[in-house]
Amino acid sequence: MKSGISAVLLFVCSALAAGVVPAHAGDSAAGAKVFRKCKACHDVGESAKSKVGPILNGIVGRPAGTFESFSYSSAMTTAAGNGLVWTEENIAEFLTKPKKFMPGTKMAFAGLRKEKDRANVIAYLATFQSGEEAN
Repeated sequence: MKSGISAVLLFVCSALAAGVVPAHAGDSAAGAKVFRKCKACHDVGESAKSKVGPILNGIVGRPAGTFESFSYSSAMTTAAGNGLVWTEENIAEFLTKPKKFMPGTKMAFAGLRKEKDRANVIAYLATFQSGEEAN
């Protein structure tokens, strides 16, 4: 029995290290509920519109500051110029404390304290990766 558990743990750890399983794997349904905190400023989906913040369709894996119809802060523009890409890891770090991750950001949201909430929001955002780009 112990060898079976050890084998499963070894597989999971190997998959995480290889990037096969996202380190921030979360529950997209739970993320939809957490995303309610974001909806005052951000939108997702086919009919998404820019608000105070940009549309978040396709955010996972997208270079920072590249949604064409949005005017970004100078901090975001600088980060984009330095090659920041919104990987799951970068999104999670940003969502922890946005102003710490990116001093000068316009984002007023204090952050999501719980790692589980961040993982769930990222999983939810990842569901809007293709075919849902709003213009």
